[in-house]
Amino acid sequence: MKILIANRGEIAVRIARTAREMGIATIAVYSDADRDALHVRRCDEAIHIGPSDSAASYLVIPRIVEAAIRAGATLVHPGYGFLAENAALARAVERAGLCWVGPHPEAIEQMGSKIEARRLAAEAGVPVIPGFDSSQDPAALAAAADRIGYPVMLKASAGGGGKGIRVAMSAAEFATGLRDARAESIRAFADDAMFVERFVERPRHIEVQVVGDRYGNVIQLGTRECSVQRRHQKLIEEAPALGIPDETRGALHSAAVSLALAIGYDNAGTVEFIVDAETGAFYFLEMNTRLQVEHTVTELVTGIDLVEWQIRIAGGEALPQTQAEIRVRGHAIEARLNAEDPWNGFAPQTGRISAIGLPAGIRWDSGIAAGSEVTPYYDSMLAKLIATGADRDIARRKMLAAIDTLLVAGLRTNQGFLRWLLTHPKVVSGSVTTRFIDEEMVDEVSLPKSPPIERIARLAALGTLAAADRKRARDHSPWTALGMARFTPHRGLRHVCLDHADGRVEVAVAGDTGSYQIDGEQGWRARLTAGALEVEHAGSIARYPIFIGDGRVCLTCEGSGYEFRWVAREERWLAGSDHDASAAGALRAPFPGLVTSIEVAVGDEVHEGDIIVVLEAMKMLHSLSASGHGTVAAIHIEAGTSVESGAALVTFEIETTEFS
Repeated sequence: MKILIANRGEIAVRIARTAREMGIATIAVYSDADRDALHVRRCDEAIHIGPSDSAASYLVIPRIVEAAIRAGATLVHPGYGFLAENAALARAVERAGLCWVGPHPEAIEQMGSKIEARRLAAEAGVPVIPGFDSSQDPAALAAAADRIGYPVMLKASAGGGGKGIRVAMSAAEFATGLRDARAESIRAFADDAMFVERFVERPRHIEVQVVGDRYGNVIQLGTRECSVQRRHQKLIEEAPALGIPDETRGALHSAAVSLALAIGYDNAGTVEFIVDAETGAFYFLEMNTRLQVEHTVTELVTGIDLVEWQIRIAGGEALPQTQAEIRVRGHAIEARLNAEDPWNGFAPQTGRISAIGLPAGIRWDSGIAAGSEVTPYYDSMLAKLIATGADRDIARRKMLAAIDTLLVAGLRTNQGFLRWLLTHPKVVSGSVTTRFIDEEMVDEVSLPKSPPIERIARLAALGTLAAADRKRARDHSPWTALGMARFTPHRGLRHVCLDHADGRVEVAVAGDTGSYQIDGEQGWRARLTAGALEVEHAGSIARYPIFIGDGRVCLTCEGSGYEFRWVAREERWLAGSDHDASAAGALRAPFPGLVTSIEVAVGDEVHEGDIIVVLEAMKMLHSLSASGHGTVAAIHIEAGTSVESGAALVTFEIETTEFS
């Protein structure tokens, strides 16, 4: 028996793990960008399906089916994302005589249209948010928004993963929101059908895991809390949901099962709800007819392998357990590690993973390894950390310890931001809504302050010198350390020069064999242990995950990762490199991406807030706008072309204007 996994990244690795445990051979598919990806290496076979762009590879149904037939697969598992909720793929797999690991195509179609899903939910007695879905005419949608009352949410009927969604706080924002949501929906789902619904201003995102078989049985596996989100994409998920009264929790369970029974649901799926934090009322949001990213927390509190259940049900088996046999024990928390810069508008990051140091005592679901290339073609999620404990506080503290000891070197991630989230009083108390991040990040006072870069550079210098001194002692050579340090007329003084993303730092160090003076300050001791730098100073000892090699030193401090490059002696006196990518009068790409539209022409006068260029990166559209007044002098790009980070997009004639 063989299973083809029609996906990539961490979910492909995770499905392959269960398949191997079940004695099923695994087949990966890969694009040009993923030739050396971890999921390719973790499967028994791998089939190339096309170029890096997912629209020409992972989203091409004939290539997926052809790969399955070519490799002799008997089952096809779609994972999540890409074609996971595509009824056409399910039908194509079944026509080819293969087993589709998912619900029947009709259920996918019914729930894939958010408009149809709303209608079916209402018929099944599930509460729905007041809304309008009877016309696609912009004037009719705008009129409905006026009747419903602002704020309203514009949602793509075919949407998922937070794409094709905009909130209009007033009639003035409606037209722009509709345009942007439709454009994003077309690119993500090839469908621009929209509907309008009331925007619940204090919403919690609560979902119920359901599983059905082909014999009319449906059970629920409890609730999940997914309210910590940014841009409608989840960052922290928990099971079970917090602070839900037993009566409401029971009603949520019943509503989810009722909807699944109404459509004859026959695999793993998730029914999502909005719970009004003010009133406690709940409303149907959508049903995802696939495995969820956050399925892991349900697995840990129930002891059930959901992928194994999916495969068994697809093979014709009945549900392995009855509702009465399901037990939820303890608490589980999942944190999504993303390649993004939270302090720069969550801008996506790309690059090569140079090293990974994993914490102990947690579950790590990941599609990356040392040497993995993170490209702009796919979603920004790198991995998931999942912690469990007898209660929520234990699980949360285990997660914090894991974040503090995790090392992912080579590019910026949201690691430090996750730590901030998990220590925020509102998250600690479980009193967040889906607007929590937007509200808290407006207040700069509440945001975490990074340690001074000079402090981090001292640790990096200690690490490099401890490594060099250890090697020198092993080699019995006094010259080993000269590649990164230079001697000066001050006896024993060495200068370690380090470059980082925001500039250059030079640290003066004296001493060796583990005992050092840093920038004239005595009493530092340092030694390298397995994957960590142990530093003793002022009566305390601290350990920092560290990687040293390839001319770089990478370390984790206070939950954030930092990377420095050693500057060789001959480089130090050259003209300084330009670390400022945003010269006055120029709009530059904040990250690599595809230019989807240019909203200005040469000679146009622009004002603060005007959209200049729209970039697509990691499956999301990002509008780059003016932060002042100016006139377009030149446009250096064309729609449909790719740009690198820092590339000049548009230049302006300005006096005192900045653009971002």
